[in-house]
Amino acid sequence: MEILLILKILLIVGAIVTAYAILRNLDIIKIILVYFKDLILRK
Repeated sequence: MEILLILKILLIVGAIVTAYAILRNLDIIKIILVYFKDLILRK
């Protein structure tokens, strides 16, 4: 049971760190998405 608790805590911490990184880089992600959209629709 202790291993499950540790895994849950690590998962929650990882999710928080990931969310923080995404929020910090939101403008970069938007630029990348617009670039890919232009690549796909350029045909």
